[in-house]
Amino acid sequence: MVSRSEWYYRLKKLLQINRSSGIETRAMIDDYECGFASGPEPPSITDIDHFFRDAGVDLATRACRKALEEWGGTPADVTHTIAVTCTNQGNPGYDLLVAHSLGLPDTVDRMLLHGVGCAGGLAIMRAAAQVACGADALGRPARVLAYACELCTPNVRREMAQAEECEDPAEVGIAGALFSDAAAAFVLCNEQGMLRRHGNEDGSVEGGRAKPLFQLLEWGHLTIPDTVQHMGFYAHPLGFQTILTREVPHLTKAVIRPLFDQLLPSYREKVSDRSLDVSDFDWALHPGGEAIINGAQRLLGLTDEQLRATRRIYRTRGNSASPAVLTVLDLLRSMGSGRDDVVATSFGPGLAIEMALLKRCREEVRN
Repeated sequence: MVSRSEWYYRLKKLLQINRSSGIETRAMIDDYECGFASGPEPPSITDIDHFFRDAGVDLATRACRKALEEWGGTPADVTHTIAVTCTNQGNPGYDLLVAHSLGLPDTVDRMLLHGVGCAGGLAIMRAAAQVACGADALGRPARVLAYACELCTPNVRREMAQAEECEDPAEVGIAGALFSDAAAAFVLCNEQGMLRRHGNEDGSVEGGRAKPLFQLLEWGHLTIPDTVQHMGFYAHPLGFQTILTREVPHLTKAVIRPLFDQLLPSYREKVSDRSLDVSDFDWALHPGGEAIINGAQRLLGLTDEQLRATRRIYRTRGNSASPAVLTVLDLLRSMGSGRDDVVATSFGPGLAIEMALLKRCREEVRN
C-alpha cells in the first residue's frame, strides 16, 4: 500500500520536472481540466484510438488544407501522400481518413510510415524525396502531400499514473512534462510536378508553376548501433508507454556532426560553394528537450541565432514528436531572411537520426 505522502511526493517530482523543462506553454488539443487528463483513471487504448481518429484526423486535414492553399494547388493535383504518426495504430491507417476528408482522388498513391516516432517528420521528407526521384526515373510528375500528426497529451493521465506507481521518485519519467499535440504538412514536387494541371468545374484545364520555399538537396538516415533500449513508445491497455533514458541526449548529439559531415560534400557541390560549414547554416533541430538542444549547440558551436526557431518552438509548443521539426522549419521561414542554407535534423526510436539539407528559394520560379 502506497501512503498518501509517498503518492504526493512522486507527483510532486513530476511537477518539478515540468517546471524545470524550459517549456512555458504546451500545444494541446484538449483542456487538462475536462479532457483525458482529468479522469479518475487513465483512458483506455480504445478511448485514445477513437479520439485520434476523430480529432487527430481533423487536425491533420486542416494542416493539409493549409499546405495545399499555400502551395496554390488543389487536391486533384496531388499524386502521392506520405503520412506518419506514432500515436495511432489503427487499420486502415488514418491517412485514408484524411484522404477522404480532403477529397483526394482514389488513384492517389498513399504511404503510411510507422515505428519512427519523433524522427517521423523528416522520415516522410526523405520518403517523399525518394518517391519524387523514382517518378523522375519513370518520366512522371510527383506532387507529394506529406503530413505528420501526433496527439500526445491524451497520455498525460497514464504518465501521472506511472508517477504514482514509481517506487523511486528519482525514476519518474519526463514524458508527461515534455510532449504536446500538433500536425504539420508540406508538398514536395519533382521538376515535372512543379507544373500543376487541374480541371475547372466547366471542364477546362488550367496550369501553373508552383513557387517553392525550400529545395531539398541532400538527406540521410543513420541508426545508432545497440541503442534500441533507450527510446520507445509501446501500446498499453491504458494508452501508450513512453521509454526515454537519460542516455538519449548524449547518444543523439554524438551522431549529428558525423552525419552532417557525410552529407556536406555533396551539398557543397550542388550549391557550388565549397566553403560552407556548420556556421553557415540555420539549424532546425528537433526540440526534443533542453539537454538535447544545449548539447548539440555546445558540440557544434552553434549560436543562439542559428537555433532561434528551435528554442522558440520548444519554449512555446513543447515536443510534439513527429511534426515538431516541421513546425520549426515553418517558423524559421517567418523569422527574417535568415541564412540561405538550412539543416533540419530529428531523432527517433532505434536510436535513429534523420537529416535534411535544404536551400532557401529566394526568387520566384519563372517559366
